[in-house]
Amino acid sequence: MGRRDIDESDFRSRPSKRGSRPRTKQRPEHSDAVTGLVTGVDRGRYTLLVDEALTITAMKARELTRTRVVVGDRVDVVGDTSGEEGSLARIVRIQERTSTLRRTADDTDPYERIVVANADQLVIVTALAQPEPRTGMIDRCVVAAYDAGMSVLLCLTKADLASPDHLRELYEPLGVEVVVTQRAPSDDPAKGANSAGETAGGLVLTPDSVEEVRDRLRGLVSVLVGHSGVGKSTLINALVPEAKRATGVVNDVTGRGRQTSTSAVALRLPVDEGAFDGWVIDTPGVRSFGLAHVEVAHLLHAFDDLDEVAQECPRGCTHLADAPDCALDDWIEASPEDELPARAARLASFRRLLSSRTGSDA
Repeated sequence: MGRRDIDESDFRSRPSKRGSRPRTKQRPEHSDAVTGLVTGVDRGRYTLLVDEALTITAMKARELTRTRVVVGDRVDVVGDTSGEEGSLARIVRIQERTSTLRRTADDTDPYERIVVANADQLVIVTALAQPEPRTGMIDRCVVAAYDAGMSVLLCLTKADLASPDHLRELYEPLGVEVVVTQRAPSDDPAKGANSAGETAGGLVLTPDSVEEVRDRLRGLVSVLVGHSGVGKSTLINALVPEAKRATGVVNDVTGRGRQTSTSAVALRLPVDEGAFDGWVIDTPGVRSFGLAHVEVAHLLHAFDDLDEVAQECPRGCTHLADAPDCALDDWIEASPEDELPARAARLASFRRLLSSRTGSDA
């Protein structure tokens, strides 16, 4: 093949930087955007509830590529918001969050993982047996919730197997509300393990137990966390029957449950026929809850009485049991006799939380 002659028609001119149009940083105002609540996330697609009734699917706009959108976020969307099959809207803004529940993989991991946004209450679901309760995990969840400005509800399941008294004594001094659920044999053995409130062993949550939990969730956005096998999915199925969350069993050898929830999802809490009052956010079972993002001083602010006393501590005081001249110890010693047990229990519980954050022995 011979060499081809080149002439002026082969010349390709590149525009100079001076002559090319500069890229603008201005973005459209999207004044026609509508607001939606993120109820589910699945591989880059977001399920949103718009106007309390319309469910649509959306993706993030290019300018939000590196911004994390999570369940519980309120977002502004444009594009096709009809909700018709195959339609796809575009998320262009994330509204300011009222709370952000975070965790890290461990206490040295600098990367924060946002669990949910805009939740009012963290519900820590813990079995009293099968699997055995792990107070260290509960402590860490309490710390993360207080750091996020959320209230805490400790939900103790499987009270038919063990007493809840010990855990009540540990957490009620911290201002943590405690609710207990019971199980009983099902009246209808034909029901499957995924029926509302039914466990794989044929036991069912008692109606009184379910209603007591429901009463603590009314009017709130509550996020449920817990180890696999503690009965979290069973509880959600009882609270929201149409949820049909998969339930599992505890391994007899390891004492651990099999993870059944694979992604967070927000579910409307029914309180009456056709009426809703609150949201329940189910999360995948967790095995660890790192607290690298939590500042010790921020944790102390969650306890108004202790925070006020700690202002008298020497600079750099760790507030742990071995801290010299800690004003919290003086506060205990100066307690009136009738207040001493309650104060001592509260300080002991706080120091247990503090040690879970710092990795020290309380």
